[in-house]
Amino acid sequence: MESKELAMQIAKLLDSKKATRVKVLKVRDLTVLADYFVIASGTSSTHVKSLAEEVEFQFKEKGVAPIRTEGFNTQNWFILDYANVIVHVFSPDARDYYDLDHLWADGEDVPMDFIEE
Repeated sequence: MESKELAMQIAKLLDSKKATRVKVLKVRDLTVLADYFVIASGTSSTHVKSLAEEVEFQFKEKGVAPIRTEGFNTQNWFILDYANVIVHVFSPDARDYYDLDHLWADGEDVPMDFIEE
């Protein structure tokens, strides 16, 4: 699966599970870490954890497993590393604190037509 397609499918899944502030950033030209970041927030620590678990579960079912995960012991910031796509799922406070949206502001916002404002 191409990295953009993977990022968009993950964003769509997160949106369908009521994640807030879902964003896909193309960072390919800014870093060697990944081609895309998917950034999303949950409404509570339980919601954040369930969002991360759902992404991991659904994509393992499709044969796409993360090469690394972090945060399953913190409950406020989960990272799923799919090599070319890194998924960040935050609690609202953690998202504001780490402010990846600002830190990676030079990244290109990828339009997500499936998300209704």
